[in-house]
Parts: sequence; structure tokens; C-alpha cells
Amino acid sequence: MSTSQLVAQHLPFLRRYARALSGSQAAGDAYVTALLETLIADPGTLAPDIDPRVALYRLLTRLWDSVTLNAETEQAPAPVQGERRLSHITPVVRQAFLLVSLEGFNEEDAAAVLDIDVPTLRNLVEDAGRELAEEIATDVLIIEDEPFIALDLEGLVESLGHRVTGIARTRTEAVELARRKAPGLILADIQLADGSSGLDAVNDLIAQVEVPVIFITAYPERFLTGVRPEPAFLIAKPFQPSTVAAVISQALFFERRARPREQRATA
Repeated sequence: MSTSQLVAQHLPFLRRYARALSGSQAAGDAYVTALLETLIADPGTLAPDIDPRVALYRLLTRLWDSVTLNAETEQAPAPVQGERRLSHITPVVRQAFLLVSLEGFNEEDAAAVLDIDVPTLRNLVEDAGRELAEEIATDVLIIEDEPFIALDLEGLVESLGHRVTGIARTRTEAVELARRKAPGLILADIQLADGSSGLDAVNDLIAQVEVPVIFITAYPERFLTGVRPEPAFLIAKPFQPSTVAAVISQALFFERRARPREQRATA
């Protein structure tokens, strides 16, 4: 495959990443244009010894790190809500978050794009969760019947700046807790203590209030069938805390239904 064909294949996704990095499509396209001009001038700039997608994002990220492009226009649209949130995040943290959450890179490839190691990447993603939490801190309901896992999740959620409104071990407890205080995010196991289903509990809850949901299960293959409906956010047990932090950030950042805790209290 030629360089031009390779770039054309990934161009829509490079534009998406550049827009999210810079805050507007005009500014993002200026960076993508710089990438194209770099490749035209020297096709060898694209590292031949690594995955082409990783190489393209690595080059774009380096351009974004090293070049300031004035792509503002008089009629440039104001950033949408998610872009406004993201603009407040430290640049390298923003890159790590977007590579994992928006572009779907695994940890190894995202680290390669940023030229860092995986532990550093995980720390950056966790930082993203904390920085995003300052923009959209919310109330979290945990539905989990294993006490130690529930406590781990509670500690992680609170370290990201959110507030845990309750921990439910059964479908009935979940419905009751949500009735007392509507959550802004739900973390749910699927198989619960009394044999009830976390899926059924969530269905009960979202019938009352629209809220992003992250399912955490030891059997993800049962739910990723390709047949709708299926969980939008799914984490396999045992999980890495950095993975949970990244998915929480992703759910709150990209879900239009997510609202800050202060707004929810007055809604």
C-alpha cells in the first residue's frame, strides 16, 4: 500500500483526533495538513518499523507538540461541551486520554504514539480522570456484590473526584438507592448476590433517569455479541484501575446525558 493510500485510509480518524486535541475542526485540519506536507516532502518520515496507524498518530502528535498553527477563523464555531471540558486538561494528559478513549488504542500502542512506557501512560490516563472530574464531577452508584471489589471501586471513584451515593448488592437495593438519590453514573456488575441481574437493575434505573452505565463483569463475552442492545461500556474482571478510570472518563466525557454534580442538584 502506498503512503497516500495509507494516509487516506486513516485520514478521517486523524482529523477527529486533531480536532479533539486542538478544540476546533479548523485548527485540527491545519495540523493534519502539516502532517500531509511533511509526508509529501519526505515520505521516509513515517517510521517503517512500526504499525502504520501508530506511526501516523505518532507523527501527528509530534507536530502538535512542536508546532503552533494559527488556524483560527473569524467564523470559527464555539467548541461543543465536550471540547470545552477537554480544553482545560493538561496537553499530554489530553493526548493520552484521547488515544485510549476516543481512538481506541491499546495501552502499548498509545504509549508508542507518545513515546513513553505503559506505566507512564496509565498514570496520564488516571490524571485525565481526575482533571475531567473537576469539570464534570458526578454522583456514582455502584452495583457490586463482592465487598472487596466494591470497596476498590469506591476508592477509585472518589480518587477521581466523584462521590459514591451508595453500594448495592442486589437489584432491589440498587433501585432503592437510586430512588433516594439519582446517580450521574452507574458502575454495575451483572451477576448479583441474590441471583438477580445487574442488567435488569440497570434497565429499571434507566427507565427512571437517563445516565451512562459501565458494566463490570467476569463474563464480557456473553454480552459482546454484536446484537443490540448490548452494553456500551464494558470492563472485564479482573480489571486494571487505570482501565476503569479511563472508561469512567470516557463515559462522562462523551455521553451527552452526563451532567456535573452541581447542575444535577438543581435540575
